[in-house]
Formats: sequence, structure tokens, C-alpha cells
Amino acid sequence: MSLTDVIEGTRQAVSADPANAAVSFTVDHQLVGGTATQVDVKVRDHAFRVDEPAPLGGTDTAANPVEYALAALGSCQVITYQFWAAKLGVPLTSVKVTVEGDLDLHGFFGFNETRPGFTDVRVTVDLDGPASREAYEDLKRQVDEHCPVLDLFRNPTPTKTALA
Repeated sequence: MSLTDVIEGTRQAVSADPANAAVSFTVDHQLVGGTATQVDVKVRDHAFRVDEPAPLGGTDTAANPVEYALAALGSCQVITYQFWAAKLGVPLTSVKVTVEGDLDLHGFFGFNETRPGFTDVRVTVDLDGPASREAYEDLKRQVDEHCPVLDLFRNPTPTKTALA
């Protein structure tokens, strides 16, 4: 099935019933026994591990949470570029995204009142294809407006935490 088929099928489903646009995702996390930083993550029928590098007390068996956050942003950008290129009819030969983020560990460790999150995130997108620069600039505007993970980075999201 092509991306344009997916877009049109989704448009029809949402037009028939706007409730079809509401989706929910669940991810389960479990600390790996005997470790301080290894976490097993389950998403639908998929699983992966999260860990910290040795300088942060981990065993470096996997990427850490903030690296996965950057990976989520970059991956969402690549996918959103593909969707919007198909939707707009903009030909793409390749999409490469590099995401860099800066943290100040003062906040994570509670050394001072510095916020624990990223202080700066930079996304560099390299598009290749036969379209004009203007077509790719328009594509970028659409992706920046519609990328769900970019929206998470740019805007506050109501979030609640609770002990079970």
C-alpha cells in the first residue's frame, strides 16, 4: 500500500467518523533485575532496552532515554517528510535527519535549579531529489507544522504521573 493510499484511507475513515482520528499508544517499562539503569521496554509486539553510559552509572548496553527522545524526533521527521512528500507530490530520493541535543546535568542530579530537560535541540534535514528548493522549503513548513514528536518538543503537553 502506498503512502497516498494510507493518507486517502485515513481521510475517508476520519471523514466518516471523526472519532477515528483519536488514537492512543501505550509503552510498558520494567527495571531489569540487579541493575540500576537498565530498563526493558515493550511496545505492542516489540521490545528494546534502555540504559545509561558508564559515566552516568550505567552499563552502556543501549541508548539512554534522552538519546531515544532524539531518535524519536529524528525518526518522526523522516516519516513525516515521506508522508508529506507523498501528499504534496514532491519527489524525494532520500531523507537524512540529524538531531543533536544539549543537557545540563545539574538539573538531573539536582545540583541546582537548572531544568533537567534539553536546553537546546538542533534538527538538520538533508533532502535529495529533483524538486526545486522552493518545493522542499514548502515541504519543510508542512513537516514542521505536522510532525507529532516535533510538536512534543516545541509545546507543553499535559502530563500526569501517578503511583499505582
